[in-house]
Amino acid sequence: MSKVAVFSAGSWGTAFSLVLADAGNDVSLWARRESVVETINDRRENTDYLPGVELPTSISATADAEQAMSGADVAILTVPSQTLRENLTEWAPLIGPDTTLVSLMKGVELGTLMRMSEVIHEVTGADPSRIAVVSGPNLAHEIARREPAASVVACTDEDQAKRLQAMIHGPAFRPYTSTDVLGCEIGGAYKNVIGLAVGMAVGLGFGDNTTASVITRGLAETARLATAQGADPLTLMGLAGLGDLVATCSSPLSRNRTFGERLGQGMTTEEIYATTRQVAEGAKSCKSLLALADRVGVDAPIAAAVDAVVDGKMTAQDMMQSFIKRDTKAERD
Repeated sequence: MSKVAVFSAGSWGTAFSLVLADAGNDVSLWARRESVVETINDRRENTDYLPGVELPTSISATADAEQAMSGADVAILTVPSQTLRENLTEWAPLIGPDTTLVSLMKGVELGTLMRMSEVIHEVTGADPSRIAVVSGPNLAHEIARREPAASVVACTDEDQAKRLQAMIHGPAFRPYTSTDVLGCEIGGAYKNVIGLAVGMAVGLGFGDNTTASVITRGLAETARLATAQGADPLTLMGLAGLGDLVATCSSPLSRNRTFGERLGQGMTTEEIYATTRQVAEGAKSCKSLLALADRVGVDAPIAAAVDAVVDGKMTAQDMMQSFIKRDTKAERD
């Protein structure tokens, strides 16, 4: 049995704690708010993020980061991507020299344009062989209900990936391994942007032809950016690419699709933020992914249009029309 620290206690962090517990690990779940800690420890439930889901006694919560890390040889990081650097700077002194760091986050940092594994490396100094990524079609509420799901554990060190694979393989959760960290992270971050675009199409009342077209062209856009940086194109056809994309774009449980639907219905970004404490990563990462695409010389029309809608510079209806009006070309270009 391994001791694992999970930072933080949002819906995905709590759901992944269940995956870890079901696989036989002891989990120390860090939460910023004492009220969340008390509810988890006293009622065995995270009422703020996963109401109605019973948490086993092998999951304990704490608001003390040092206590969470005590005795843990694996730290799972699942804070919003744009807050990772600030949080990790605070936690870095608590992390041991042999601790394995696992990112569940899907985003690209604004300003630096770093992927989450790169931020972890820069802040902690950890060798890439100690940094892994878990990505795939993992909607938190379905994972928490223990519905069958698969995912990818990616690390440049294949043995490390296999060790983590064994640690999280449970009754309802099947992990695969990969050494393509870059491909998994770009796929995970970009699918949020495509999820926003699909949500806007749904919010506008469009049907399956439209959404399927956006998903497919979104996958092509994602693959262009990932492979331009050296990713394996097959990664984008797998769980961390197509699998995650389909789940995000198809499910009403997806925060990014829901955010997009509200934009399609005419709400502004500020109005949507005022109605929820959940973070739609794509609304933040579209700008950094667009800048990353520009840096490597990749055409990113969907990311550009989504960024314009999120910023209030374009309507969702105008976005959909802009896709149709673009110059025609061969599909593989």
